[in-house]
Amino acid sequence: MTAQPRKPTNLSLDAALLTEAKALKVNLSRAAEEGVRHAVMAAKSEQWKATNAAALKSSNAYVENHGLPLDSFRQF
Repeated sequence: MTAQPRKPTNLSLDAALLTEAKALKVNLSRAAEEGVRHAVMAAKSEQWKATNAAALKSSNAYVENHGLPLDSFRQF
């Protein structure tokens, strides 16, 4: 797997948190990257849910009215 190119970025952080992170030798670039990655995944998930809300509602309504399509074939 090839490493993605990095781009220098300026951030504003809570001063006390920054001091503590430096004292604990936390890699700030990696920690910030992981935090941003998590925030992007959460935003994409919310966006997907909003985009597909009508389809999910329709599917759930179908199951409520008709049951699961292959329910009669379940062996458990």
